[in-house]
Amino acid sequence: MLEISARSGRFRGGILQAAARLTPHEAAIVADLERHGLDVTQLQDLLHGAHVLVDQPELYERWVFPDKSHQRMSSHHPEIDKRTYPDYGMRGPFVREKLHGRTAHGTWLQLEKTPATMTAGKVNLPSLTDLKHLADYVVYRITRSNVGPWGRSGATEKRPMYLSPDLGVRVPIPDKVSDELTGVISQIEESDDVTSVSDMASRFPPPDRANDLAELTFTGIAQGRGLFGGSSVWNTPSSSG
Repeated sequence: MLEISARSGRFRGGILQAAARLTPHEAAIVADLERHGLDVTQLQDLLHGAHVLVDQPELYERWVFPDKSHQRMSSHHPEIDKRTYPDYGMRGPFVREKLHGRTAHGTWLQLEKTPATMTAGKVNLPSLTDLKHLADYVVYRITRSNVGPWGRSGATEKRPMYLSPDLGVRVPIPDKVSDELTGVISQIEESDDVTSVSDMASRFPPPDRANDLAELTFTGIAQGRGLFGGSSVWNTPSSSG
């Protein structure tokens, strides 16, 4: 996969030489990602610095190598308690600097062009690599693209690459979006009521729900029979007697 990716010519020089010196730890990470669906195109984006999310929490511990990994400071996923789940870096000829940590439902990973010496719990004077790392951050702020070891990627933390997403994970809708979506759904329902061509429509008005958004929400308590399984009408299975 690495050789095929390098043939595209969309990388900085030296990628084939670095791939030839691939360490077992780097190979283990790439192999894990491949097992979770990483294809050649996505591998190219990963090498360009794409921010990757995998809904597999066990990868967080699996990618901590006692002889290679070191705790890192980063601004990624600040909602995670970094004292319980610190971020980890690992250097290698191919990944340059691999940075990974926990998410609420899994593990995140990102490759960086320039390693940073900022270590959690320690105060170090800035080094030359830290200044280069800061320069990469400035490029990110200007271009809105991550600076990876072999190129740049638009798959940032706000627009990440997903591998093996857990479709059962429920993410709450922000209040602002929820209010706007509820208003749109209500307008659609009111329009449907007015434009109905059925003579029976006036005799059987639609239900007047307190929250129209509830029709689109699946609570997981009971399997609904309506749109997206969110209707308040369902079948309750009886226990076999």
